[in-house]
Amino acid sequence: MQIEAQSAIVTGGASGLGGATAEMLARAGAKVAIFDLNAEAGEAKAKELGGAFFKVNVTDESEVEEAIAKAEGLHGKARILVNCAGIGPPAKVINRDGSAIPLQGFTSIVNVNLFGSFNVLSKWAAALHTAEPLGEERGVVINTASVAAFDGQIGQAAYAASKGGIVGMTLPIAREFARYGIRVMTIAPGLFLTPLMQSLPQEAQDSLGAQVPFPNRLGHPEEYAMMVESIVRNPMLNGETIRLDGAIRMAPK
Repeated sequence: MQIEAQSAIVTGGASGLGGATAEMLARAGAKVAIFDLNAEAGEAKAKELGGAFFKVNVTDESEVEEAIAKAEGLHGKARILVNCAGIGPPAKVINRDGSAIPLQGFTSIVNVNLFGSFNVLSKWAAALHTAEPLGEERGVVINTASVAAFDGQIGQAAYAASKGGIVGMTLPIAREFARYGIRVMTIAPGLFLTPLMQSLPQEAQDSLGAQVPFPNRLGHPEEYAMMVESIVRNPMLNGETIRLDGAIRMAPK
C-alpha cells in the first residue's frame, strides 16, 4: 500500500516509537492522527507534522470510536493504523515481604498493552472493512509487541504476558481480516532508545546497548519507523511478528 495521501492513525504517537512513526508517515505524505494521553506532547507533535491530535484512552471504547470518527472527518478513512501505546513498569510476582503482587498491578499493564491494542484495531477495522479497496487491499494495522513476549525477564510477567497476547492474536486476526483485504502485522522491538530509556543514566544506557550483538547499541526509534514503512508498502507481509532486535536474546534478569 502506498503511504502518500493516505490517512493514518498512530496510538502513542506523541513520542518514542510512535512519535518516530508519525514523523515517517507524515514525511511520506500521509495525513496523520495521533492518539495519546499526553496532550502537551501530542499537540506539539501534531502541529509539527501538520496532523491532528486526539487525547484518547485506548482502553475506553467510546473515546476510541469517537476519535476514529473525528479523524475520518478530518482526513478521510484511515487506511493505516500503528498501535504503539503501552506501559510496562516492572514488578515481581512475590514482593520482598513475601506477599503476592496486587492483581491490579498485573491487569493494568495487560489492559493498556493488550486490550488497548485490540480495542483500537477492532474499532478501526469495523470502520474500514466496507470501504472501497485500494487495489487489492483496504488497509493495514501494525501492532507493537516486544522481545519480552519471547524472552521475558524477571519482573516482566505482566509486560511479557501482554506482549505475548499481541503476538498470539496476530495470525487469527489476519486470517479473519483477509476477506476484507486488511493486513495485520506485529513488530517485536528489542532495546530501543525510547523516552523511558533516555531517563536512565548514560552508563546504564551504554550497558544495555552493549548487550545487543549487532549493531552493538540501542535501537533508534527511526529504525522502528523504517520497519513500519516496509510493512505498509509490502502487501505480502501479513499475519507475522517480526523481531527488530539486533539479534539480542534477553537474559533472565
